[in-house]
Amino acid sequence: MTPEAVTGIQFEEAPIFERGAPGRSGTSASTLDVPPVDVSRALGSLARKAPAGLPEVSEPEVFRHFVRLSQWNFSIDTQFYPLGSCTMKYNPKVNEWAARLEGFAKLHPHTPDHLAQGALEVMVALECLLAEIAGMDGVSLQPAAGAQGELTGLMMIRAFHESQGRSPKKIFIPDSAHGTNPASSTLNGYESVGFPAGSAGVVEPETLARALEGAGDAVAGLMLTNPNTLGLYESAMPKLTALVHDKGGLVYGDGANMNAVLGRARPGDIGVDVMQYNLHKTFTTPHGGGGPGSGPVAFKKKLEAFQPSPVIVKRGELFRVDYDRPKSIGRVRSFFGNFGMMVRAYTYIRELGPEGLRAVSDLAVLNANYVAARLSQVLPIAFSTPSLHEAVFTDRELEAETGVKTLDLAKRLIDYGFHPPTVYFPLVVRGALMVEPTETETKQTLDAFVDAVTAIVSEARATPELVKGAPHNTRHRRLDEARAARQPRLRWSREA
Repeated sequence: MTPEAVTGIQFEEAPIFERGAPGRSGTSASTLDVPPVDVSRALGSLARKAPAGLPEVSEPEVFRHFVRLSQWNFSIDTQFYPLGSCTMKYNPKVNEWAARLEGFAKLHPHTPDHLAQGALEVMVALECLLAEIAGMDGVSLQPAAGAQGELTGLMMIRAFHESQGRSPKKIFIPDSAHGTNPASSTLNGYESVGFPAGSAGVVEPETLARALEGAGDAVAGLMLTNPNTLGLYESAMPKLTALVHDKGGLVYGDGANMNAVLGRARPGDIGVDVMQYNLHKTFTTPHGGGGPGSGPVAFKKKLEAFQPSPVIVKRGELFRVDYDRPKSIGRVRSFFGNFGMMVRAYTYIRELGPEGLRAVSDLAVLNANYVAARLSQVLPIAFSTPSLHEAVFTDRELEAETGVKTLDLAKRLIDYGFHPPTVYFPLVVRGALMVEPTETETKQTLDAFVDAVTAIVSEARATPELVKGAPHNTRHRRLDEARAARQPRLRWSREA
């Protein structure tokens, strides 16, 4: 007999579509008391030819299904989640409480201005706070994610150049920049020109100067992530921004890693013209994942006219939604953006204040450097340049000695109860293992993580096949990730 037959435990979780039975329901709807509608006549070609095929399940079935899935998964509320660059940060529950206040959570986006004054005031207040933190003159809250914020910032740069009667075509991006930068550039019709960071992992002014010189009048701007994807601060920023400005270009600062410099450095003070925040990374709103993200764009005064519309303004004692923005790039998101994320970020900033925000970065940097100091005893660190909020290691020695690679180490960490760090990114580091502990983790948690990695390195030297076969203690063994990437099944079908 199978283990399932003996114990009654279901070892596989069937999709919700394969549960239930025809006619089963989790609702108690009353009998229809109005005349039925001829759907095909009302919707025309949009009417379905057959039922939608939705699951027919009871409330306990659907509730238990999703609770089981949540219990089998990693989450930031249950385990250490040291993803580098993505910053899987713990979300304080007071932020969740604030976002769920009835006046915020149930406010319809079409509510007239005079009945939504509290929400509009929160948005304007958050814009002012974010502008001050970044050293900028204004902020648009509309973009729904960091990558969309990048796209928006580049659209504003393009609109600025067009208003000056210019049409430069090249955006310069170092290989230490955030991975989405080239996509944002290309989607705006620019040619993305890559160039290498220096041997210390940061951009050298001489390298950028040579790249710009060859472009002549075609310099539209520079996209620079600071701190960069190696966790290193671009110490030559004032010189770099001056080089670009001298060529007539603008500087886009990818603010994805602002959580490392809160209260310590402001991009606007060192020449950045426009940047995006990733609210989930810096201000503890839930990570977007294609859903409730937020990537506000901060900008200098010269770009104000081009920001997304509508814009919330204060006229007299009232806040108004201003649609009369003739130079605006237009909407980049329905309504005003993901408002719940704004409430969470505003709550977080107001709770901590200036000193608290500085402490966030101080502790993030301290934790990352503590991990770097301890783990560098067993894994080589990629660059000797002091890092800020994350540390990047390489598997070059481990693979040479044992045949065990970064992916094997990451899979084995699951057996030890830790979500793996980011692997094979950034691409400029061979076999990269990127660890970002964030400021909320305790020394005890970090020690347990470092001890686990150290134990796995020892296992790799003693019994490499044990590590190569990991994970061993999960519901499923190692999956075919190449096939999942090349032949993904993104939609359930009864025939598959």
